[in-house]
Amino acid sequence: MLRSRLAPTPSGYLHLGNAFSFVLTWLLVRKQHGHLHLRIDDLDAERAKSEYYDDIFTTLDWLGLNYDSGARSRQDCLQHWSQRRRLHNYNAALMRLAEQGDVFACDCSRSLLAQTSPTGLCPGTCRTKNLPLTTPNTAWRVRVPEQMPEQMPEQISEQISEQTSVRFHDASAGEISLNVASELGDFIVRRRDGIPAYHIASLVDDTLDGTTFIVRGADLLTSTAAQIFLAERLGLSGFTQTTFLHHPLLLESPDKKISKSHQSLSLKAMRENGTSSEEVMLRIASLLGITLHGAGLQALLEAFSLDSLRALPHLSAFPL
Repeated sequence: MLRSRLAPTPSGYLHLGNAFSFVLTWLLVRKQHGHLHLRIDDLDAERAKSEYYDDIFTTLDWLGLNYDSGARSRQDCLQHWSQRRRLHNYNAALMRLAEQGDVFACDCSRSLLAQTSPTGLCPGTCRTKNLPLTTPNTAWRVRVPEQMPEQMPEQISEQISEQTSVRFHDASAGEISLNVASELGDFIVRRRDGIPAYHIASLVDDTLDGTTFIVRGADLLTSTAAQIFLAERLGLSGFTQTTFLHHPLLLESPDKKISKSHQSLSLKAMRENGTSSEEVMLRIASLLGITLHGAGLQALLEAFSLDSLRALPHLSAFPL
């Protein structure tokens, strides 16, 4: 059975881009009689606010999106479903990486990285410092094999390329290959405050929840690459077989995606200004190239087919 999830973060009010992603996920799952789970990514306690938790449930109810498992309220989430209840699982994955020698401690600040790395990627300064992993105020980074030099024997070049590249299937764009070294470098898996980073938490959650299909924005392509890279090192072969769909982003300007910080574009603001969920469905149908013969989510489900994915611009964006 296909298993997918909605994974909102309670760090701001949800916006039209979130609605597009959630509705598309719901359509794909319901069309294939799969299982839909609500996972709330609330590991960052400082950014998770009560009003943002409540907005998630209000929005899902307003859009008419039902789901098969997961929290039904903020209180239910905090008591039974919060990511903080899985800290031991995330830390176990981190310790396995540590035992395998796959991570190193890094004390570089963002300002230092900005000064020393033109690309913004970690230049590997701390790789040879051999700082103990218990060093306070340090992040843990994964040792990603270095990019292959331009002059190198072809056989060795191919071996390194295999180590630094990940491949996965996208339901819209087809086969995708990304080089982790050039796209991410030695990326963070544990933050300076000791909290597991998104890549680890999301990977572990999807593995524990048996997720087989992940729908996410095109801006998370590198996150997919990072998680597959980690899954290979942790022996999580099930995750490497996951099917992905990276949908286009909705832009509030030609070069800027919709942000939760822009509250006037939030679904909360739209509701308060009188926008109906039927109007949102019409907009989503238009983005999917679907003509509705009726109103609302059910009409959209009846008109939707897997062929609708062909209307999506591959790894691109929609203007708002």
